[in-house]
Amino acid sequence: MIQIGLCQIAQSFGYDNISDDQVYDEEIANALLAEELGYDLVSMVEHHFEDYALCPDNFVYLAHLAAQTSRIKLMTGAVIVPWHSQPLRIVEKAALLDHLSNGRMILGLGRGLSRREYGQFGISMDESRERFDEATPMIMAALESGVMEAHDGRFFTQPEAQIRPRPTKSFKGRTAQVAMSGDSVIEAAKNGLKMMQFAYKPAAVHKQEVETYAEHYRTEHKTAPPIPFFVDFCVCDTNADRAAENADRHVRRYLLSLMHHYEMMGDHFADAEGYEEYGEGAKAMQAAGMEAVADEYLAGQTWGTPQQILDKIQARRDILGAYDILLVTRFAGLPYEDVERTMRTFANEVMPELRSWDSPETIAA
Repeated sequence: MIQIGLCQIAQSFGYDNISDDQVYDEEIANALLAEELGYDLVSMVEHHFEDYALCPDNFVYLAHLAAQTSRIKLMTGAVIVPWHSQPLRIVEKAALLDHLSNGRMILGLGRGLSRREYGQFGISMDESRERFDEATPMIMAALESGVMEAHDGRFFTQPEAQIRPRPTKSFKGRTAQVAMSGDSVIEAAKNGLKMMQFAYKPAAVHKQEVETYAEHYRTEHKTAPPIPFFVDFCVCDTNADRAAENADRHVRRYLLSLMHHYEMMGDHFADAEGYEEYGEGAKAMQAAGMEAVADEYLAGQTWGTPQQILDKIQARRDILGAYDILLVTRFAGLPYEDVERTMRTFANEVMPELRSWDSPETIAA
């Protein structure tokens, strides 16, 4: 059955005079509402230092939710691996959160894209690919065995270490990786992680990346790959005009925050090792102009009336095949009453129809 979840970003950008306390009050309320309404999981990003997204430790946040919920799965979406000084700490936190949540944790990993965040941590973006690729197999192996094996690599030196509390349940099938570039798509497949993508590219490009992931996964693991997660910014409303107005205003505003935080049109990607695809993307966006970029981004998100949203999801499935859904519902100044309307309307009028659709758990060959 299709998984339908919430992706939270803890954003204060776009809100007038909002305190950080209010940001978290609203995100926590929304996560608890997701449990009440029958959503399958809630995910929280890791971001630092800016109002784009202010969750420096998603393990801490999800542990707080674990104490207030009983059913909903809890996902790091994602832990940015190169920003953590030792892979061992990620394993320990994941194991502990899984205990505290009675086995509800999903470990999502990512590489990170923000030069500002890398700079504040004193880590070169040029090292991100190699740091991620060295650490991730260590993390996955330790979660399965309960032991971080001795390791002497370029970036990490690790004596053998016991994981306490010990993982009592396999993480296989409970892991994911943000994979927005060609090399990350291949690494997700190689590491046996479910691919997670934010919907902002043309559907044909996403389709090619899903196919590449599936091909490499089958070659590496000799089995069918899991269907991907897709993350969409969502406004769901029975009033079509209000849905369109809120989406137009707030999705465009979110894009401004994204463009600033990641410097998406910056020239620096061309010179950053492992980010060459983003450099090409920056050139394409510079040529197209911000207005055209915003129009395309808005058109690619999942918003509208329940029927319009169902039609958009079906149209994407017709191209990509089945996928699991993560919705960002609180972002860029959208008032909480509208956030709650989206959550309830989607749960009451979209989710039952989605549940009735045939949705395999693996990508068809």
